[in-house]
Amino acid sequence: ANGILYLTATHLIYVEASATARKETWIALHHIATVEKLPITSMGCPLILRCKNFRVAHFVLDSDLVCEEVYISLLKLSQPVLPEDLYAFSYNPKSSKEMRENGWKLIDPISDFERMGIPNRYWTITDANRNYEICSTYPPEIVVPKSVTLGTVVGSSKFRSKERVPVLSYLYKENNAAICRCSQPLSGFYTRCVDDELLLEAISQTNPGSQFMYVVDTRPKLNAMANRAAGKGYENEDNYANIRFRFMGIENIHVMRSSLQKLLEGTGISPCEFLSGLESSGWLRHIKAIMDAGIFITKAVKVEKANVLVHCSDGWDRTAQVCSVASILLDPFYRTFKGLMILIEKEWISMGHKFSQRCGHLDGDSKEVSPIFTQFLDCIWQLMEQFPCAFEFNENFLLEIHDHVFSCQFGNFLGNCQKDREDLRVYEKTHSVWPFLVQRKPDFRNPLYKGFTVYGVLNPSTVPYNIQFWCGMYNRFDKGLQPKQSMLESLLEIKKQRAMLEADVYELEKVRRMVPKKEILLPLISRSSLYGVELILIECYLAGLLYSLASKCPVKKISDLSEFFSKLYPSPLSFK
Repeated sequence: ANGILYLTATHLIYVEASATARKETWIALHHIATVEKLPITSMGCPLILRCKNFRVAHFVLDSDLVCEEVYISLLKLSQPVLPEDLYAFSYNPKSSKEMRENGWKLIDPISDFERMGIPNRYWTITDANRNYEICSTYPPEIVVPKSVTLGTVVGSSKFRSKERVPVLSYLYKENNAAICRCSQPLSGFYTRCVDDELLLEAISQTNPGSQFMYVVDTRPKLNAMANRAAGKGYENEDNYANIRFRFMGIENIHVMRSSLQKLLEGTGISPCEFLSGLESSGWLRHIKAIMDAGIFITKAVKVEKANVLVHCSDGWDRTAQVCSVASILLDPFYRTFKGLMILIEKEWISMGHKFSQRCGHLDGDSKEVSPIFTQFLDCIWQLMEQFPCAFEFNENFLLEIHDHVFSCQFGNFLGNCQKDREDLRVYEKTHSVWPFLVQRKPDFRNPLYKGFTVYGVLNPSTVPYNIQFWCGMYNRFDKGLQPKQSMLESLLEIKKQRAMLEADVYELEKVRRMVPKKEILLPLISRSSLYGVELILIECYLAGLLYSLASKCPVKKISDLSEFFSKLYPSPLSFK
């Protein structure tokens, strides 16, 4: 279609020339991953944009000169050199200073530890890292065993990669089993650290009901052994009392980046080639590996009642994925709107996931870019597919979060750690994404959600046929010959129609009570009632809910209405 292309400081806007309606397509400049200028053709000069939210846009410009100018401008604007040039620092939603400050207070990670009952007799919240003197990529406040001294914590940090000392991630209050996280030890083959051994022993003693503690290394064993040769590696079981070691086999950022590239190369071709490309990319195998690690930790905590210490290399990629998945499986709070926002703030933002580098916000080393957070959202979606009634939000909530991780419109995901964000003064100069998402909760609500208390610990299956390709994410912008309508949209429409019918039934019930039985418009009542029942049956089928909603219908028996039909109406539902 013909149209006009507008380039602003923050967006590329395409306005389609149409006699019937004005159609606009907005692309945030920071969403653009690559810009490709193809050789000029008889139609014009082609330009292809590939975006980080998996949109692919093709434009053909009339002039080669104009195409070159747009190409150069997009390269510069989509990946600025300075953080201050990111969209968040110019975004102004016309809210007051007080509203902006309150927005940053909406989600507080420390409140989550208080929800777990901390501080208690075993754990304490300390501000020992308030000046980032222990670890520059940790938040100012961390949770450590109450029995350890500051010297022990500092000593252990010197023995861990990037000084990322073992700290609490999640406490399962039912049995006091804890999930802790850190980075790999600088042990090599023979080095040991008394302070690190004391800290792990103190973590083990916070759970008197267990005689051992798992140490989960999320890496493949071969990779961990290679790190050992470089003076890093993993814990020597001879030096640590009562630990059991497990390797999870999750690949590194470079393998994940390559896997996603292969996946995207095969999404627009024939079905056979697509399935072959999906298999060769290994993407679903990686998703399965992350989920398997989360399930192992969940069972260790819930069933074996054991503490678990999780690490990868530096403790900010695979560790964040696995701890987050395990938390969602264990705790239904993290399956709510507020819970997921707190989990992301606590396990990803404040604990130093390198959003700036992993998402390519700035012009830098492309080898540091990797879809780590995208994989985490994919794991949540897999769980939502297996447990559709256990999550308060729908997949659109995940997609919206994913969009804003890359859009740089808000300050939450800027920088590589909390210290970076303080140095950039994001809390003074930018806005938080969470109030923006909270305002749109009705758009993201899952109509099948059964409530906080119905589902406890989730036990998903990761057999191959249960790990699915997420079309809603990776093929989200594909346009077919027929418009696609998701099951969610169908269900929401049915719920809307049901509400309207129930309102009609309610009004007719009031009429029935006021008017003698013979004078009631019985055919109208019958029609509304029967349609309501059929609608309920359709919704039950779509949702997979096998319970009776007969009580919603004001008519007790279909047979009671048979005299008012011209012929016998077959009963669609028994009300007994």
